[in-house]
Amino acid sequence: MIIKQLKVGILDVFCYIVGCPVTYKSAVIDPGGQVDKIVDELKRADLKLKYIFNSHNHMDHIAGNAQLKKLTGAKIVVHRLDAEMTDGADIEIDGDTSIKFGEVNFQIIETPGHTRGGICFFSEGQLFTGDTLFVGDSGRTDLPGGNRSALGASIRKLMLFPDSTIVWPGHDYG
Repeated sequence: MIIKQLKVGILDVFCYIVGCPVTYKSAVIDPGGQVDKIVDELKRADLKLKYIFNSHNHMDHIAGNAQLKKLTGAKIVVHRLDAEMTDGADIEIDGDTSIKFGEVNFQIIETPGHTRGGICFFSEGQLFTGDTLFVGDSGRTDLPGGNRSALGASIRKLMLFPDSTIVWPGHDYG
């Protein structure tokens, strides 16, 4: 699996490009701005964007959605509980599920707490957590849709992944 981490936007969101090394199909997780930087990286790696995954609906993570969709034709994927705040959502997730692009099969895990519709993405020992989990900390719960006990349950759910799991957070906070 190809993984590229980019720091984008004014709040230093970690945007991830994840690609299949066989088919070069890819997904972008949380395109929080600076779409030209994301598109340049896709071109440099010769990746074809199929999906735009939103870990949650806060503007610092979804700011690049519309422009990236327009430039690439990729489908926007978001949890149904966060879809009302996400213009142009194509696929609304409801429950744990999976989406495949090329030979990469992403498990999509519901992780409410930071927002009602928070989701994380797991494949090949790599866990992309958005604002559910940071380095040594967790996301805020004092914003609309936040819930401390739901976030605690979500973090306990993530703790069931193997110790060898590599965590890719939504920010360099904590």
